[in-house]
Amino acid sequence: MTPITLRFGGYQLPASIHNQAARRFGDRLAERLGPDRVRFELIGNVLDLGRPSGELPQMVLRGELEACYISSVRFTEPVPEFGALELPFIVRDRPTVHRAFDGEYGALLAAGMQARTGVRLLGLWDNGFRHITNRVRPIRTPADCRGLTIRTQMSALHAGLFAALGFEPIPVDVKEFVEQIAGPRFDAQENPLTNTFNFGVHHYHRHLTLTGHLFGGTVMIVNERVFRGWPADVQQAVLESAREATAHQRALAAAEDDAVLARLDPALNETIVPDTAERAAFVAAAEPVVRRHRDGFDPRVLDWLA
Repeated sequence: MTPITLRFGGYQLPASIHNQAARRFGDRLAERLGPDRVRFELIGNVLDLGRPSGELPQMVLRGELEACYISSVRFTEPVPEFGALELPFIVRDRPTVHRAFDGEYGALLAAGMQARTGVRLLGLWDNGFRHITNRVRPIRTPADCRGLTIRTQMSALHAGLFAALGFEPIPVDVKEFVEQIAGPRFDAQENPLTNTFNFGVHHYHRHLTLTGHLFGGTVMIVNERVFRGWPADVQQAVLESAREATAHQRALAAAEDDAVLARLDPALNETIVPDTAERAAFVAAAEPVVRRHRDGFDPRVLDWLA
């Protein structure tokens, strides 16, 4: 019998928590099915192949890959409920959002993905709270953001948020950002700490401000048509292995922030923790963006996250 091939794509370095979780998925799948039934291949960084991260879902749909992980922001158009994660200062804390992912909110997202995208949601991963770094000056309030260019994700809502904070947003794929990080195009960027460190941003941006303005979700997806073509025991093994990989990823994510902060050299990187008044200034500056978009969501969705 020819083994089933499962090629799994990502866009980060081998040591990243996402790729560690992807390997856990492959290991558990192999344990359940054996090498005669499945051949798992992790293509952990498609950027090395010259492909932007945003191509990953299309690579899955075209059959170049069977599965991948990718930022949930890529699915806010077909599944608008993902957009609730894009509202600034909405998500309370990790335990709250993890309960939402595992509860009614996660079920709503999974149903939307299956109905409207051609892929099946296997897991909702923790991409961490997002913070701002820059190479120009310390940022303590929105006034310090004025006139700085900032790389953002490919999201109109994100661009609107950072414009409201005073930045000049430049939405580009992470591939383009990583290629140009050492140059003058981007004064600032925002990412979870794990990405900031693994993409090497700290080598170029001295100033880190722990704003926690957004919480990032990552989707673990598989081609729905391919999934349905697998035997029932393979489908079950994929689902069970995905659940284990998701639990592993979230545990890694919870510890990653402290680990990254401990690795930063205070002589090279300044970490700023906004005080209550400074954080309130960021929340107030973002409020018009929240007010403009929150009515587009079922109030239950926002309650689940807050």
